[in-house]
Amino acid sequence: MTGVLTDRFGRVHNYLRISVTDRCNLRCLYCMPEEGVEFADPSSLLTFDEIVDVVRTAASLGIARLRITGGEPLVRKGLDELVARLAAIPGIEEISLTTNGLLLKDQAEALRRAGVTRVNISLDTLDPARFRMIARRGDLRRVFEGIEAAARAGFEPIKLNCVLLRGVNEDEIVSFLKLARDEPLHVRFIEYMPIGHADEQWKNYYLPLTRVLELAREAGFELESGGRTAGNGPSDNYRIKGGKGSIGLIHPVSDHFCKSCNRLRLTADGHLKPCLYWVDELYVRPAVGDPEAMRRLFLRAMAIKPENHEMAAKLADEAQSHVPTERRMSQIGG
Repeated sequence: MTGVLTDRFGRVHNYLRISVTDRCNLRCLYCMPEEGVEFADPSSLLTFDEIVDVVRTAASLGIARLRITGGEPLVRKGLDELVARLAAIPGIEEISLTTNGLLLKDQAEALRRAGVTRVNISLDTLDPARFRMIARRGDLRRVFEGIEAAARAGFEPIKLNCVLLRGVNEDEIVSFLKLARDEPLHVRFIEYMPIGHADEQWKNYYLPLTRVLELAREAGFELESGGRTAGNGPSDNYRIKGGKGSIGLIHPVSDHFCKSCNRLRLTADGHLKPCLYWVDELYVRPAVGDPEAMRRLFLRAMAIKPENHEMAAKLADEAQSHVPTERRMSQIGG
């Protein structure tokens, strides 16, 4: 039934992000407070049986791609069991995983056997001391071990997600470019978004990704635009001439990608969100075990999905404020 999940704006949805936990073993400065975080009671989380029930209906409506997320999904025990059950559902073609990599070394092989096809690993710095500053806990060495384990397990491509923060890690952009040149890795630079933070903090950290291209040129990297990387969604991709890997730029602020959005999100506590950055959500638990009721929930999600997320206009205005006045005037003039 490909194309069943089409919203009012003609966007066909075939991608479901599934959060299996709200817990995380890091406290990254751009994501959550260092202390005092209150997590959901475990009893409020969807069971594996409930997640499988939701996905079974989703697949019948054209959902073919799944992404397992958190929090940090690898803190949820038995994740490989869930993946194996999801992979067995007719219509599911791809299951990817987003992780901070700390627990990946011991789970990569099992997850690969269960049916995970790709992994995205968060890596905002290559410096151990800076890692402790950004993540506020954890050991960078374990992340590198997780990357190596993912490569041994046969994951390809392995994507590294780097959130760029002005004055924090922008001086490592060239180092990440060298990493993508020398290793078969896809490094994705991601603009920082003001999720859960005051505007002023966001303004202080925000760095437009044009800076990556500027530094690449200054350092002598020859970038070839348009390289395809499996499952890369809204990323602008570049091959590094003569290199083993590639880079991607994800612009949720300066060039938000709402117009091509093809995804829904299932939260760990059982809410179906048509848009990650929108308040509307639908509670799935009452529909578990009733395929027709679950089907109506997904169709309702399509009916209420907004054209743009709540941050889109605001972020565009905020991002524009970082452009020099003379450049803003030239843009206004066409």
